[in-house]
Amino acid sequence: MTYSIAARDAATGELGVAVQTRWFAVGSLVPWVRPGVGAIATQSFVDARYGYAGLELLAADRTPERALAELLAADRDPGVRQVGMVSATGAVAAHTGADCVAFAGHLTGDGVTVHANMMERPTVWPAMLEAYEAADGDLAGRLVAALRAAEAEGGDVRGRQSAALVVVPGGSTAQAWDVRFDIRVDDDPAPLDALDRLLRLNRAYESLDNAFEAIAVGEQSAALAFLERAAELAPDDDQIRLWLSVAVFDSGDEDRGRRLYRSALAAEPRSGEHLRRFVAAGQLPGAERLVAALTADAAG
Repeated sequence: MTYSIAARDAATGELGVAVQTRWFAVGSLVPWVRPGVGAIATQSFVDARYGYAGLELLAADRTPERALAELLAADRDPGVRQVGMVSATGAVAAHTGADCVAFAGHLTGDGVTVHANMMERPTVWPAMLEAYEAADGDLAGRLVAALRAAEAEGGDVRGRQSAALVVVPGGSTAQAWDVRFDIRVDDDPAPLDALDRLLRLNRAYESLDNAFEAIAVGEQSAALAFLERAAELAPDDDQIRLWLSVAVFDSGDEDRGRRLYRSALAAEPRSGEHLRRFVAAGQLPGAERLVAALTADAAG
């Protein structure tokens, strides 16, 4: 009673699953993703074994087709299952059981599988694949585009409640625990809108994290650029604004730095203490006087 997509980005090697349903906390059930291994969506009458054991089989060099066949053969009720698998090489396999609630079906493409059951119309999953393949941007954005296309075709006949997006990095240096996006909307009347908002915020904090890494190696101009990008993505986030105030003040634009700091302080009166504790912990080496000047001048 769900629609989902599992895919691999050929350019980056990223793997991901996105899903929406009229059921609580779908992110705890459907998506299973591991860097360097694969992405699996298990739905309809969910059997989590397809996710957990499926990843183990892919890690043991089974193809998605072989792994799925083994799992189905061991299932006492495969007719109610719907599963899509994508390996780290982009190989795919999918299954829609004969007893899944109509309308139900799946399609596969180059490094992608789409699946849906209990849909308003049988055009849902074709629209998902078309939208994914036509979309620009990174894997997360393309996965969400597929969900939007499904909803535009009527989506789940019961309505909507929860959504999730999981994307893990590609490349030879990715570790089994690495995650780029893991966003869950457990209960919301418009879960895709909430997912969009959280993805944008996640991107902002990704940029904030990049800024901290730049600060750590003394690349102040790069840090400022990352912070400006984070603030553009999340203009109402006072923590991002606080760190932008430090970078702007340090760049020489003290008036703007103070304005940004005062705005962060108005949203969270402990912002000054936030910065002072970072300095005391040695996390802003060489910035002691800068932080003291920013917080004292702005407070005054």
